[in-house]
Amino acid sequence: MLDDFLTRAALAGVGLSLATGPLGSFVVWRRMAYFGDATAHAAILGVALALASNMPVGAGVLVVALAMALTVSTLATRGWAMDTTLGVMAHGALAFGLVAISFVPGVRSDLQSWLFGDILAVTRGDLAFIWGGAALVLALLAWRWQALVTATVNEELAWASGLNPDRERLVLTLALAVVVAVALKVVGALLIAAMLIIPAAAARALSRTPEAMAAAAAAIGAVAALGGLALSLWQDTPAGPSIVTAAAVLFAAAALFGRARRG
Repeated sequence: MLDDFLTRAALAGVGLSLATGPLGSFVVWRRMAYFGDATAHAAILGVALALASNMPVGAGVLVVALAMALTVSTLATRGWAMDTTLGVMAHGALAFGLVAISFVPGVRSDLQSWLFGDILAVTRGDLAFIWGGAALVLALLAWRWQALVTATVNEELAWASGLNPDRERLVLTLALAVVVAVALKVVGALLIAAMLIIPAAAARALSRTPEAMAAAAAAIGAVAALGGLALSLWQDTPAGPSIVTAAAVLFAAAALFGRARRG
C-alpha cells in the first residue's frame, strides 16, 4: 500500500494533523502565532546547515528550530517586547536561511519545496519520521495536558497548584520544534504556522472544552490535508498551499456555523 505515492501523501497529511491540532490549540490560546512563525522560518536555516554538513535534513531542522524556540522562550521570560522581537527574528531567520542555502551547491532548484512543501514526494522514511514525531508530540502533550491547560488559563493558579508555568512553556517549546521538523516536508517553512493556527481557530468555534477543541482541530487538519491533496490533483495546484487553502475554507465554514448556532 505504501508504494502508492498518494497513500503516502495522505498518511503524511493526517499524521501531521494529529500533532498540529492539539499543539495549535495551545498556540491559539496563548496567542503564540508569531512564536510559531519565528520557529518555522528558522527551518530554512536548518536545511542549509544540514545540507552543508551532510547530516539528515530533519535533524538539522530540529536542531535549529529548537535553538530558535528556546531563544524566543528565554526572551519572553525576560520581559522583551515580544511583538517586535518575534517579527525581527522570524523574518531575519528566514532571510539568513535563504542566503545560507544559496551557498550550498545544487539546492536552489529545490528551494520552493522547502518553502512550500512537497508532500507528494514523501518517502517511507519521511513517513516514519512524520508519524514518529507526531507520536512524540502527542505523548508529550498528553503527559502534561492538565498542567499545560492550567498554566495557559491562569499562571497564578498554576503557581498556587504547585506547577511551574515556565516549565510548561518549555514543554510547548520542545513540541513546537518537533512539529516544525515534521511539517517541513509536508507544507514547507512558510505554511507551517498556518497549519498550526487555522485548524485550531476553526475548532474553537465548534468546541466547548479544551479536549474537544484539540480533537476537532486534529480532525479539521486531517480533512484539510485530504481535501488539499484532492484539489491539487484535480486542478494541478501546489499541494502545500492547497492544503492551507482547504483549511481556510473549513475555518470560514466553522465560523459561519458557530455564529448561526449562537444566533
